[in-house]
This record gives sequence, C-alpha cells and structure tokens, in this order.
Amino acid sequence: MSKFTLKPTSKEIKAYYARMGEQRQLGLTVEGNVAPAFADLLGSCARQLGYRLNEQHPLKVNGRSLRLDGAVLTQYNLRFGAWEAKDSADDLPTEVKKKFAVGYPKDNILFQSPQRAILVQDGREVLDVALDDPNNLVKVLEAFFNYKAPALEEWEAAVAAFKARVPEVAEGLKELIEREYKQNLSYKAAFDGLLTQCRIAINPQLSPEAVQEMLIQHLLTERIFRKVFDNDRFTRQNAIAQELEKVVDALTSKEFNRDGFMRPLDHLYGAIEKTAADIRDYNEKQDFLNTVYEQFFQGFSVKTADTHGIVYTPQPIVQFMVKSVEQLLQREFGRSLADEGVHILDPFVGTGNFILRVMEEIRQTKPSALPHKYAHELHCNEVMLLPYYIASMNIEHAYYEAMGAYAPFKGVCFVDTFELAEDKNMPLFVEENTERVQRQRQANITVVLGNPPYNVGQANENDNNKNRKYPKLDQRVRETYVATSKATLRNKLFDPYVKAFRWASDRIRDEGVVAFVSNNSFLDNIAFDGMRQSLLKEFDAIYALNFKGNARTSGERRRREGGNVFSDLIRVGVCITFLVKRQNSKPPARVYYYEVGDYLKALAKLAVVDGKRLSDIQWQPLTPKGNVWLTEGMRDDWATMLPLGTKEAKAGRDAQTIFGLYSLGVLTARDTWTYNYNQQNLAENMRRTIEAYNLQVMRWQLAHPKPSVDEFVEYDDKKISWSETLKMNVKRGRLTKFDPQKIRNSLYRPFTKSYIYYDNVMNERPREFPRIFPTPESEGENVVICVSGVGSNKPFHCFITNVLPDLHLTGDTQCFPLYVYEDAPPGEMFEPEQAQASSATRVTGKVRRENISDWALQQYRAHYRDDSIRKADIFY
Repeated sequence: MSKFTLKPTSKEIKAYYARMGEQRQLGLTVEGNVAPAFADLLGSCARQLGYRLNEQHPLKVNGRSLRLDGAVLTQYNLRFGAWEAKDSADDLPTEVKKKFAVGYPKDNILFQSPQRAILVQDGREVLDVALDDPNNLVKVLEAFFNYKAPALEEWEAAVAAFKARVPEVAEGLKELIEREYKQNLSYKAAFDGLLTQCRIAINPQLSPEAVQEMLIQHLLTERIFRKVFDNDRFTRQNAIAQELEKVVDALTSKEFNRDGFMRPLDHLYGAIEKTAADIRDYNEKQDFLNTVYEQFFQGFSVKTADTHGIVYTPQPIVQFMVKSVEQLLQREFGRSLADEGVHILDPFVGTGNFILRVMEEIRQTKPSALPHKYAHELHCNEVMLLPYYIASMNIEHAYYEAMGAYAPFKGVCFVDTFELAEDKNMPLFVEENTERVQRQRQANITVVLGNPPYNVGQANENDNNKNRKYPKLDQRVRETYVATSKATLRNKLFDPYVKAFRWASDRIRDEGVVAFVSNNSFLDNIAFDGMRQSLLKEFDAIYALNFKGNARTSGERRRREGGNVFSDLIRVGVCITFLVKRQNSKPPARVYYYEVGDYLKALAKLAVVDGKRLSDIQWQPLTPKGNVWLTEGMRDDWATMLPLGTKEAKAGRDAQTIFGLYSLGVLTARDTWTYNYNQQNLAENMRRTIEAYNLQVMRWQLAHPKPSVDEFVEYDDKKISWSETLKMNVKRGRLTKFDPQKIRNSLYRPFTKSYIYYDNVMNERPREFPRIFPTPESEGENVVICVSGVGSNKPFHCFITNVLPDLHLTGDTQCFPLYVYEDAPPGEMFEPEQAQASSATRVTGKVRRENISDWALQQYRAHYRDDSIRKADIFY
C-alpha cells in the first residue's frame, strides 16, 4: 500500500470544516446530522488508496450482530479499518469502553465526534486529539490510513503470489494426472467412472480435460476450505467431495504424494490461512472466500470463468434484492420468506451469497423458522466444482453460526440448472445428489433469485469453449421470445441470461417472484422486443432498476454510462429486475423503472441501493408502446414513417416497404484469412487454410464412430480459424477448393478497402450478396446504402459503396441495394446497350431488377405529385 498523505489545506479537509460550520450554525449536532460529513471525508481518503468506505457495515462477533458506522474495505473486501461516529453530547472515552465491551474490533478503529477523535490500533490507544485544529485531523487520518496490519500485508502478497503460481502448479498436476492415467490402472478406472458420472450430470459432451480440471481444483482448494472454516467434516460428508476423494485416493495409491507435491505452496497456504484465522466476523470471512474464488479462477481457469460468466455480486445489491423480495411477498401475496411453504431457489448459486442473505432475512423475521427452511425449503444449484464447494461451506457455516449446531445443507445440488428444463430422468452424479435434484424438481418454487451467467459466448471458436445448447429450453425461447420478435438479428435471445429469464418464468408456475441482477440489454435493444412482449404477457408487475455501465459503447455515450457496479469484471450494462406473477394475472404487466444518473462511479451507484429496499426507490411508471418500454424522447410520428425493409417483404409476402431486399454485411468469422490488402498474400493464406480444412473433412469421413465435431477437429490458429458453420460443413463432408475468381473487392471498414475471398464455405455468413454483387462486373453498376444496425454500439453512420461491405463496416451493417440480380431464364440474355430496360445489365446470365418497390414508387409520386419520379431518384 502506498503511503497516505494529506494537507490541512486540501480540498477534502476544507470541505469538511465548511460543512461542519454550517451544521453548527443550524444547531445540528447529533450524530445523524454530523456523521455524513465525516463519512464523505473518510470515503474520499479511502478512494485515494483504491479502498472504499462501506457505511453501516454489519459485523458478527461471538454470535452477536453489530453494525459499524463505517468500515474501510480493501480491494479484496477485507476490513482495513473501522469508524464509529458520536455526537457532541457523548463522552467519547466512555463510548469507546462501551463499544469494546460488546466486542467491537481493536485492530484499527477510529472513534470520532465533532470535537474529538480517538484512534485505537492493535488494542492500544495511539492518538487522542481535538479536531478544532485541521493539523490534528490530518494527523489522525494519516495514522489511520497508514496502519499496516502484518496479516493483511501478508495476505495481499500471498493472493498475488498464489494467483501467479496457480497456472504453474496446475500444469504440473495435469502432467502428473496424465502420467498416472497411463500407468495406474486403479486410477484409470476411478477417473473413467468419474468422467461418466460428470457427463450424465453436467454435460454429455464434457471433455476428459474438464474433469481433470475439476480434480485439480479439488486438490488445490480442499485444504483452504478445511483450514478457513476449521471444518474437517467437509470432505468426509459432502457428497461430491467424497466422490472426488475416492479418485484422489486411487491417484495417490502408488507414487503420487499429495502433501509432498503441495509443499512448495505451504507458505502461500499459510498466509491465506493465517489471514482467515484473524477474521472473526463471518460476513468478512465470506468476502475473504469470495476473493480466493475470484483470484483462483483468474489465475487458473480463464476458459471456465469466461464460459460461465463468473462474477461476484456486490453485497449492497444482494441485500437490496433479498429485502425487496421480502417486501414484494408481503405486499402482493401476504407471505414472507420465513413462511412455511415458500420455497426459495437460487439457480446459479456461485458462492452462496443470495442464500446466505435469505437465511439472515429469515432469522430477522422469524428466527424459529430457520431450521425448517434450511432443511426443506432453501434450494440452489451450481455446475462448477469450486463455487459449489464454497457455497456448501458458506451456507453450512452460516447455519452453524446461527444455530450453534452443525447440519449438512441438503438443498445444494451439483447440476446444470438449464439441464433440468430438459425433463430427463437420469442419475445426477451420485445417489444423494440425484435425490436432492428430484426433491427440488417436486418443490413448488415461490421465489427464484440470483445472478444468471452474463456470458454471451466464446469470442473465438478455436477456444472450443462454447456455451451449451438445450433443445427444450431453446425451443421455449423460440416459441415465446423469438416468435414475437420483429428484429432481424435474434441470436442474442439465446444468451444465457435470457435463457435464465425464460427458465425462471416457467419455474415459478402459477405465482411468485423472480429477482435477477443481469445484463441490461433487454430493456431497450430491438433484438429483445419479443422478450419484452412476453414478460408483459406473463407477469403482473415488472420493476427494472438500471445501473447502466455499458463499457462497449463509445465516446460521450460511454462516459454517460458511468462505472460498472461489478467493477471491471464485466463490460455490459447491469440491471436488477423483479418480476411478479399472480395466479389470476391480467396482462399487460405494470412496468416500473428507475435509472441511475449519468457519469456516476460504481460506488455512487451501489449507494442507491445500499441499505434500501423496493419501496425506497423512486420508481417511474412506464407506458410501453408496443414492445418498447423506454419511450421518453420518442416522436409520435415514428409509426407514420415508411419502413426501409421488413422480413415479410424480404420473403416476398409484403411489398409495403421502400426496399424489397436488404442484407446484413458479409461475416467471414475468419478475417485474418479471408481479408488482405495484398491480393497475392490473400491467395496464399486461403490456399493454406482450405488445405487444412479439407484435411479435417477427409479425417471426419474416415472416423467411425463419429465423435463430437468440437472435440474432433484440430485447433491451430496458424492454420485455420474455426466457426460453428465451418464445423457443420465438416460434418456434411463439404470439400472446397481455392478459386482465384473468388477474390473480390470489399469495403472492410470506413474508408478502408481490402480484398476478400468471398465463398459460401469459407465465409460464415455470405448473406444475400450473391444476389447483390454476384460477379465483379456487378460492381460497375450496382451500389448499396450501408447504415448502422439498430442497437449497434457504434454511433450511427451511413455509407454508399459498390463493393462487398463487411458486417462491421458501420456496426451490424444493414445494406440496401439499388439492384438485385436473379438467374436469367434459359436462352434469355441482356446486352449493355439495352440501357433503357430495367433488366439491362452487364452481368452475364443474370436478370437485373430495381430493388425499390412499386408500392414505394406510388407513395413518393403521390406525396410529391410528380409522376416523373423514378425508383433510382428514390434510392439516391
């Protein structure tokens, strides 16, 4: 930590004294009036060090719940220091004794009143100063923020070192595991059995490498769980840990010694365990484990983190959501989270934060209800091993802290939540886990809450790290969200977080509450118009709190989006959504909306919900227009404008548009190979990648039985860039050959021409351009207008070009051509001199027709009262 310095003349100090002077003039001297000024000062100082002030910070000491006026938290969510505020009438030394008597921390705590400050560090008083002198205020703040707890420093160093060493140690374990698989028959049998179990329970396409990764996670983290919670029962009693321990026993049955292999990491484990031992408060211990979790995945399993969207939900959001769900249950149904019969499910439990907060809410509402709820009516699912472990440990320990007796938590299932929508009856890992899943399936769920996966999909198919497809759940998305959508690009409706909304909407059946913190793109993106319509039909009330924070925008719009409440972990905007369904619902739903201010930083956004609940938010009722919710600023004449194009007109079913045909720009999915500024280099690149592709096709044709194509093809970025369509072409046995005639001109980016290899096999989406620019000759007579697609992150811009436009030319580029070309009837040819005919073309074997519709021509001629207007006039 860098040394903290402050001056009596700094703006923070001046602002504090100015504010205190105003309070004195108004006679406001009680704690509630004067504390906010000091809180602002502390918060400003904390931010200089990359720390943050959490006001009204909960603390649990020896089973007793306390609340600090403030806690300064490090970037790892560990408590750096504490603050207690008192008013002018309090005798500060007496108040200090009272606080210590009930268990307040003594490591680094600042007691403050308007006239005086007392700083206690490591159990002894180090400063007692009068605050009428700015120099004294600076002195006490510098001493507070320059405090160095040995355990904290050691912890931060250990986390950084652990994160750096994890890949190296994991690779060593991987090599050892692979060696033992070849020579240790008992381990081979145990591993194969585990792989079979995992494929049944998690994913039929799960690779052996993924199960190896699970074993490595278990080996690297099992000790942390035991030591942090001083709980040796975990690996003996947890159903999943037991199965993994059986495989580890087989692995270590000959040569491999677990303790010996891990010995080089002993000093890092020791630092982590020492820090954990110094943490007395369970909430802070939970934050500690969440940090270990995040740092572990960042160092060890980038692919896993990317696929599942691993992200830890900030506590103010978790608390706000749980309190708001409790309020909605009481207001809408006359029920409570603590009531018997109210089943609560977190389908993506992560490290257990939501279930933990639900347990705390139940204890506050009806303490006697917790044993029954814990045993029968709290449910959660997790599909990754490490967070499953942490959630199990967190929840079981929280129950132990609350009740003083240990009981295993049987409500947590090691299962893919989306797989439960497939209605398959099969063993799910082990018998106990299967029984838990069946019990959850039979439960009448009233509340679904949590943080769905935010990941959209792999950025590179060569990563072989794609999100799974779920036939029945995907079909539910198609028949609801997709079927009612008018958007052209609807692939976003299959994002995991959208599937989570679909799954949860079905799971609560007749009535209940869904509460998710998720990507906010569904609020206004045109691709989600069908989703918005379905939500209006299926629910009675919708509350959407938009935190904004989309880092994928640009310029002023990005600055207005402000910081992300999940820090730098994700780049999409964030929204908390509450959906209320009643048995006798009467659609459409009432929609309530709140949007945080522009330019706000993450902490300011979190302050909007910190310590609050639903009724504390100034909700704005919305009046949706069609499938559009956010209508502010929309002009009423939008509906009277002529559409440029529609899906119906494109399919030949409706001509009431300006253009009959339109198309997205060309998507190659392998720009490195298919684009080049040098024609010869492009030809050489394409010959190489086509050769590599054809080799995979021939290998596939010879393979028996046919494996998963994802696992079959060879991944080598120096030879080929894979995509979903190209893999499908492998399965179809579709060979191709290099053709120099397919090298065409392209407008790759604004004002940036390039050569493209335009081919139905080697381009992911050739789109409609065989009808727009079928040959190089067509570039001499046809042109297309290219505009930014609706919902693009790029600012709107427009180009006209006579060559093949790339999809990302203007941002999801929509292209409207002057002409389209069809195959000429047999024996019918058109020569260039037939210029007066609409079908005249220089393109051999094609009939050219104008793309402006006859209907549009009539509209323009009638509006301008001019029958001399031509279709080309409308286009230009």
